[in-house]
Parts: sequence; C-alpha cells; structure tokens
Amino acid sequence: MRRISRITVAGAATASLALALSACGGTSTSAGSSESKEGKGLAIAYDVGGKGDQSFNDAAYAGLEKAKKEFGYETADVEPTDGETDADKEQRLVSLAKQGYNPIVGVGYAYATAVKAAAEKFPDTTFGIVDDATVEAKNVADLVFSEEQASYLAGVAAAKSTKTDVVGFVGGVDIPLIHKFRAGFEQGVKDTDPKVKVISQFLTQTAEEGGFSSPDKGKSAAEGQIEKKADVVYAAAGLSGQGVIEAAAANKVWAIGVDSDQYKQEALATYKDSILTSAMKDVAKAVYNLAKSVEDGKPATGIVKGDLKTGEVSLSNSNPKFADDAELQKAIETAKEKIISGEIKVKSS
Repeated sequence: MRRISRITVAGAATASLALALSACGGTSTSAGSSESKEGKGLAIAYDVGGKGDQSFNDAAYAGLEKAKKEFGYETADVEPTDGETDADKEQRLVSLAKQGYNPIVGVGYAYATAVKAAAEKFPDTTFGIVDDATVEAKNVADLVFSEEQASYLAGVAAAKSTKTDVVGFVGGVDIPLIHKFRAGFEQGVKDTDPKVKVISQFLTQTAEEGGFSSPDKGKSAAEGQIEKKADVVYAAAGLSGQGVIEAAAANKVWAIGVDSDQYKQEALATYKDSILTSAMKDVAKAVYNLAKSVEDGKPATGIVKGDLKTGEVSLSNSNPKFADDAELQKAIETAKEKIISGEIKVKSS
C-alpha cells in the first residue's frame, strides 16, 4: 500500500532541492526520473565513514537494496561530509523529505538533532534513526540494538580461542554506545575464563577526530595490543576496524569483526582467514523492516529494539574454523540460551 505523502509533493522545487542535497553530501538514486515523485520510497543518510565501510553503513545500504528490490520503488542514499553540522544533517533530511522519500533513515546517533527537527517539519513522513533512543515523536522510529549481548558472545569466543590468555578490544570513540560493546565483551571473557586479561582502548574521544573512519588508527591500536600478547582482537570501530583486521592478519592472530559479517566482505577478502567471527547487529533488517512498515501503511514508531531473542544481534558462523569447533559452539550456544532466558544479565556499561 503506497502512502499518499509519498506521491503528492509539489514538483516545482526539484532542481533546487537536488542542488541543496548535493551541497551537503553526495547522493545516489535508483531507477526513476528525478523529476517525478511517483514511487519514491526509502532513503538513508550515512554516518561517518560513509558507504564502503564494510560495517555499519554498508549494513544499512543492504537493507535499502532489499527494500528497493522488493517494493520496486526509487531509493536514495546520501554521503556525509567532513566537519558537517547538525544543520547540514537537517538540510539533508529535509531535502529528501521534500523530494517525497518515505521513510528516511539517519544512520547513526549523530543524526538525533537533525531527525527530531526534520520530523517536526514533515509530520506525514516517517523517519528512523539507528542507534539512538532519544528522539520521541509520533513519526520517528528509534532503531536500537542490544549490542552488549552479541559482544558477550564475542567475549566467550575470544576467551575460548586465546592461547596467550590476553585479548584486546578496540573501540572507535569513547561514547556510551561503544561502552556497550566493551562491557559485553569484557563480561563474556571474564565469565568464560577469569584468568584471561582484556586490554581495552578507544581510538578517539569524538567522532570528529576520526575514531570511526581511520583504518590507520585502528591498525596502530591493534598492533600495540598484539605487542602486549593479545592474540584475539575485537573491534567496534566502523571503518577503523579494517585496520584492526589488517593488523591481526599480518601478525597471524584472530580478529573479531563487528556489525556486518566481515568474513564475507569483499574488501576484506585478503584477511578473511584471520576473522574468527563477527558480532553482528542486523541494521539491514531494521532498515528494511521500517520500510516495510511504511509500505504496509502501518509505520513503526517509538523504540524498536533488536536483541538475541529477536535474532537481530548474533555471531556469524561463516569461518569454517569457527563453525566447526564443537566445543566453542557449545559454549556460545549455552551462553546465548542463558542470556535469552535472563539467567545471564549482560552489562551495558
């Protein structure tokens, strides 16, 4: 069912809107004339690192691609720019809304202020924001995840796989969201084997310093941990995580990926034999489900949370060495069952 708000937007300002959109971040659209508002659907605005991060943003794009294929409508995905402000982000979302896209998703907590402002201006358009639960509006869905649960399982895997009894965690930015990854990982390690030491490090204090977008920073941090005998390194650092994986491969130790199944990422194929597993959160599913809810005429709003029970956080099984390790798989499955039942309470900070 198509929503009326998608197809009744005035067409006179299309050219100027397209110019405004390109001024605040590159964009790509699927089939369909830019002059027509017919059949416009899901649009996403990327977080720091942009498309091609092999992680968080690419997962959102996968959800967009699935929606485009299933619903046959025009989509758009827009890149961030360096040093952009909340006003820049708001302009990007407003431009998409004026062009008739619905829903519109801000990929990342940094879009909170912009989503709130744009949603107030376009009450008939559904907005989504990934990894933020602070925007309260009738037309906004807060797409959040229990990252600490998947990270706990990553901790179990690390503790079971280490030979040196030292493992590492590399967080992109020192913020509450990434604290969830660290807390779950450290708890999973310690609950599995208390004698295993966890070395934890954040790359930057703010995203603007490149914590999520600097593979060189990730590589340097991982190399430092490996020098301290870490033989399993888990990164929750967006694009910076590629550097962590590269360092792990170069030093013949294990890396644990994040957000997407990084073993399957084409850009990381050279290093895949060093990727033990990935602590995944299904951003693709969350983005797609929001698009489907709009398509069905029943837009999702409020907090929409994915966890182990819903299947929207998990560990990947793509690496045969990981999947075929019966003892390791048993330990992970036991931990998973205890988390779902409530027997294990995973810390988020």
